[in-house]
Amino acid sequence: MSVYALYFSPTNSTKKIVKIIANEFGSFQEIDLSNRTLGFNKPFDKDDICIIGVPSYGGRVPSIALERIKGLEGNKAKVVLVVSYGNRAYEDTLKELAECVTNKGFCCIAGIAAIAEHSIMHQFATGRPDEADQKELVQFSRKILDKIKNTTAYDELKLPGSYPYREYKGVPLKPKAGKECTSCGLCAKLCPVGAISVQEPEKTNTKLCISCMRCIHVCPNKARKLNSILLKVASKKMEASCEKRKENELFI
Repeated sequence: MSVYALYFSPTNSTKKIVKIIANEFGSFQEIDLSNRTLGFNKPFDKDDICIIGVPSYGGRVPSIALERIKGLEGNKAKVVLVVSYGNRAYEDTLKELAECVTNKGFCCIAGIAAIAEHSIMHQFATGRPDEADQKELVQFSRKILDKIKNTTAYDELKLPGSYPYREYKGVPLKPKAGKECTSCGLCAKLCPVGAISVQEPEKTNTKLCISCMRCIHVCPNKARKLNSILLKVASKKMEASCEKRKENELFI
């Protein structure tokens, strides 16, 4: 049996959550689904355990994450589904992720919805997963391990969400480079969808950009930013749904 931690995590929040969970299963191999040059194509084994994590973008799985998951071969490996979200809602994300991995031959045994600091509006769920979250995620992991030890056949996992899935049209907030940009090219290298020109990293293809905020997160000079007026307006709209603390959830 091998354990794998797979994550699409442009700003590392989902990665942190997945690794907290995977750590309870022993040693594990990491697979970064945010990496455009992902070279992992080995089929999994039925005895393997995979913790697969994605952020919720507007209540859906990021389409690029779905594409990369569809390149995997499950072969009945057990999967713990993990969805992170910035304290608003995750709507159909868990259900959509479950459908995708099931179609690829994985066996879904548990699902977790976990709170992470909002990747765009950092005033929402600031610092999460915090210490209390981390302790709870460890408890979730142990409950899942107990299920694995005591179960030989798995019923279909009941997860929240509806079908058809809600429509997601993206967000208008696209990072742009300012005068601090030195054209080091790190953002272009690490952009999950290749929306930044390698030759001219100060430019962004807004049609390709998925507003994942990785370029802002990795920029060593903090040269990439969002339009402050648009950000303020969007934050105001989000206040009512994001200001009250949401809790992590386990589906098992």
